[in-house]
Amino acid sequence: MGDQTLRALDGVHLDIVRGEYVSIMGPSGSGKSTLFNMIGGLDKPTEGSVFINDVDMAQLDAHELAYLRCRTIGYIFQTFNLIPVMTALENVTLPMIFAGTPTEEANDKGVELLKMVGLGPRLFHKPTELSGGQQQRVAIARSFANDPAIILADEPTGNLDLKTGKDIILLLKELNKERGVTVISATHDLKMIDVSDRVVWIRDGKIERIEERSDIDLKVGELEGVE
Repeated sequence: MGDQTLRALDGVHLDIVRGEYVSIMGPSGSGKSTLFNMIGGLDKPTEGSVFINDVDMAQLDAHELAYLRCRTIGYIFQTFNLIPVMTALENVTLPMIFAGTPTEEANDKGVELLKMVGLGPRLFHKPTELSGGQQQRVAIARSFANDPAIILADEPTGNLDLKTGKDIILLLKELNKERGVTVISATHDLKMIDVSDRVVWIRDGKIERIEERSDIDLKVGELEGVE
């Protein structure tokens, strides 16, 4: 930025184990979204490496990154990012179509995924015909479309009420355990701590500390650095 260098991340070293549920937490501007985007291959580091299954994401070109993201990573966004003119089923099958899955096979799997998240009766509803919680369930089903090894959830409860947010958190944890998928969430939601195996606290572009869930004495209002 002109003569100034802004280090969104500075000297971060983090290992995440297959099948873990990890929450990245910290105040706004701490660098957690940048770290999240690095893990997902949405941003490239100016220095350093990001390895997924022994592949350095930082060395891949745009086409290679798109291929890896499509088949290895599922995304869940705070704003759902559903295509409004498509039904729930069409939104879920879209990543499979991009991956070359035959239409009939994609439809069958899409139905199965929507039933998995409790939306079997809503297959042909468009996003405007669904509640916020239902839209997020569609987004979760979509994230599992290509059997990813990693689910990246960016503030997945940010636009939901407390009860719906808790339901979504429990659903993610259930799928994490049942399917063995790694879940990495960037969040402000303290309820996410309860289902996490580890919590990574980010401040000023650095990892401030990493805590096991069993070591956290969760008392709302006493946790430093959380909005």
